[in-house]
Amino acid sequence: MTSDKFPAVLTLEDGTRFDGFSFGAPGEQVGEVCFNSSITGYQEIITDPSYAGQIVTMTAPQIGNVGVNPEDMESDHPHIRGFVVRENARLVSNWRARESLSAFLKRHDIPAIEGIDTRQLVNHLRDHGAMRGAISTIDFDTASLVAKARAWPGLTGMDLTAEVTCPAVHSWTQGLTEWKNDIWHSPNPLPNPPGQKRVVVLDYGIKHNILRSLVEVGCNLTVLPSSTTAEEVLAFQPDGIFLSNGPGDPEAVHHAILAISQLLKTSVPIFGICLGHQMLALALGAKTRKLKFGHRGGNHPVKNLLTGQVEVTSQNHGFVVEEQNLPASLEVTHRSLFDGTIEGVRMRHQPVFSVQHHPEASPGPHDAHYLFRQFMQLMTGV
Repeated sequence: MTSDKFPAVLTLEDGTRFDGFSFGAPGEQVGEVCFNSSITGYQEIITDPSYAGQIVTMTAPQIGNVGVNPEDMESDHPHIRGFVVRENARLVSNWRARESLSAFLKRHDIPAIEGIDTRQLVNHLRDHGAMRGAISTIDFDTASLVAKARAWPGLTGMDLTAEVTCPAVHSWTQGLTEWKNDIWHSPNPLPNPPGQKRVVVLDYGIKHNILRSLVEVGCNLTVLPSSTTAEEVLAFQPDGIFLSNGPGDPEAVHHAILAISQLLKTSVPIFGICLGHQMLALALGAKTRKLKFGHRGGNHPVKNLLTGQVEVTSQNHGFVVEEQNLPASLEVTHRSLFDGTIEGVRMRHQPVFSVQHHPEASPGPHDAHYLFRQFMQLMTGV
């Protein structure tokens, strides 16, 4: 071991142990160990609130090459419990970077481990399912770490929306065009299209690029905390309601499911993504279940059953809407070509739809970005 490397260990609840080196903050964390197959976009993954409660493993062999910059944050700070890579790139090779990945993780007190066989770890998780785990730079006793991992309750039954939601009502005005102008320092920035429709966003852990995408198609956004009631939502007289992504078990977010069920009694168009999609289905009488190891990556094929087209999508979810309990009021619109699970639904007689994947990408492809325009069309009646 060289002088600039300090030991770290990742131990799973079944006793499987991986020894490596720390490149994040010193300390210890427990969480659900999962993996993401995206080749790029680690900053967006780390700052996605949907990863709250999780220790994220990247399958790409080297991570950190382009450093970290303020423009690509998907929230104000990281929400992951820990970070796992095969090799952390020590040379940052991008003019936009303001700091290295290691410095960023240390600044936000996130433990991280490198130098382990991530292929072996991912294969283990695929065979046995996502597991609770402990990542540590201070405790190297396997039995102790296994006990700590097993003592953590796990994501099933856990409502994490209060951890990641906004603290108060606020507006959001930045669109994709303005964001790109900021990145490239355009001397003649193009104005965002004027907001034409009032949209209330229920923030269960929303990503910034979802908000930008909504603004870009002409939405005037008011963002509300996850605990907002249906009555409070309707007081804003919205033309549309958006249900955001977020972490944890959808069945545990009882207050949000109740609010959504009441909002569904109106004729206001509703669009949900990821956790919002799952809770929308639950509000209509469906059931959800936990996947063995989840869908997380930037190249997941999804078939649009309405058009017959295959869309390459960005995904991050550990729960899914069950097929056998789907109510008659819902029609399946999208399906995963990996395992056939439901990736989108719409109501048969109301302007309401949702998808499991992430049309805003960030990171990932933009095949599904049309869904934001589809939401606008529901509100305009076009």
